[in-house]
Amino acid sequence: MRFFNTEGPVVAEWHYSIPPLSRVNLGEILDMISNMQYFVLHAPSQTGKTSTLLALRDRLNSESAVRCVYVNIEEGHVAREDTARAMRTVLGALASRARSQLQDDFVHRRMSEYLEEFGPDEVLGQTLVRWSQASHLPLVLLVDKIDTLIGHTLISVLRQLRANYDSRPHNFPLSVVLCGAQDVCDWQIYSGRERTTVRGDSAFNVKAKSLRLGDFSQAEVRALLAEHTAECGQSFQDGVAEHIWALTRGQPWLVNALAYEACFKGAASADQNSAICVEAIDQAKEALILRRVTHLHQLARQFRDDRVRRVIEPLLVGTAPAGDPSEDDLDYVSDLGLIRRDGTVEIANPIYREVILRQLTYSRERYIPHRTEWYVDAAGRLDVAKLLAAFQVYFRENAEHWVEHTEYKEAGPQLLLQAFLHRIVNGVGRVEREFGLGRGRTDLLILWPEGGDWDPTRVSKHVIECKVVRSGQGLDSVVRSGLEQTAAYMDRCGAESAHLVIFDMREGKSWEQRVYRKDPEPGKRPVTVWGL
Repeated sequence: MRFFNTEGPVVAEWHYSIPPLSRVNLGEILDMISNMQYFVLHAPSQTGKTSTLLALRDRLNSESAVRCVYVNIEEGHVAREDTARAMRTVLGALASRARSQLQDDFVHRRMSEYLEEFGPDEVLGQTLVRWSQASHLPLVLLVDKIDTLIGHTLISVLRQLRANYDSRPHNFPLSVVLCGAQDVCDWQIYSGRERTTVRGDSAFNVKAKSLRLGDFSQAEVRALLAEHTAECGQSFQDGVAEHIWALTRGQPWLVNALAYEACFKGAASADQNSAICVEAIDQAKEALILRRVTHLHQLARQFRDDRVRRVIEPLLVGTAPAGDPSEDDLDYVSDLGLIRRDGTVEIANPIYREVILRQLTYSRERYIPHRTEWYVDAAGRLDVAKLLAAFQVYFRENAEHWVEHTEYKEAGPQLLLQAFLHRIVNGVGRVEREFGLGRGRTDLLILWPEGGDWDPTRVSKHVIECKVVRSGQGLDSVVRSGLEQTAAYMDRCGAESAHLVIFDMREGKSWEQRVYRKDPEPGKRPVTVWGL
């Protein structure tokens, strides 16, 4: 039986899949190859790059006009800047793939001889020269995981591919496709040997074009789910495909992971006659995040990078701090798949947004001593006012130390509140978040199941909106705008209570001035204001 794939390239006979070549402009790619061009295919991790390259290899080899070999050179990463060792690994991978894919022993037979004759900074180029001369058809080379190579090793590979570019197609590959997580122009390669940083597009300036492999469309998400229904008979309720797309924005690994969790691991997995509902997808999302699965864990490791912080922190705060992120920073973080740039800069999808916040607050959350039952009444209802009053005490005691030691200092107050809420609410209820550049605020929505069961008719909603007052801002104007925004958010969500949390970070303000509670006046907006 086939299943939703979350590990490695898709194989149609094993996995539900969208045909890989349908996700790219195949005509454009074939034209570039026939025109003897070298180009780049890039996309974030686990988007489908390898599946696309393998499908392209099979398509080209079936047409008998060229001989195409796919090679993954990730093992060369281990050698780092030991270029001699790395080149032996790269050539070994090429020889193995040529034997298995083309039944061609040329590289295998000559590898040791060429390594000794040419040395590490020429051997790849010279091997490809001689292999191209010996081949009865032009060669096409698909190089996967190119950006896993390190420093001078990567520079050497790029320069060897560039050096013989003018000899194609009879004395060098007709076309070379480099594939990695980032566009070559975004690579900043530090060479320990040369003690300098080289841009990727300088070392490989023969690139005709860079192609970005996109995420699934809504139609492709529906088509993927339909394969499961056709194979197993298990259906999806109305709105499930749209909900999956909304949570993932079509990121292929996330789409497959949610569907696999809901269909093969969740409660519905025991009964194929039970249709998959929206709540099953939400439960699958929570399970993936709590397990810190590899894809999400690898993503989270990026947040300590200063280039990532300069882009992500303004999104968490809602307003750009002094020193906006550069275009290079934005390109880099976009290539990692962490943000979308559809007119405005946003976190790529709601699941990544949740992972970012949980990763940044995880260490603090573990040390929050408060318990959920302290804030739940006898009827099972969450006392949000009691919760925020307790947070005022906690913030006063812990904020200065925690904010000082977090790398995301501008967003520190909001992150501490979210860590506190997550510690108390999640496990029974959920905290949903909205934030983005230019919003000037962070919107939080607590969803709390009355009685502990997720009955959609018995879920209470509580809005919490955060705003920060900084030097040069007036408190009254921030509160006025915050009240309007919170009331509007309350109406949009259909919440039963609304709270505006004001973090006053202006210098010289005492805790007595900063900490207060203002309940709504009769006839005014039904929003409680909490000062911190």
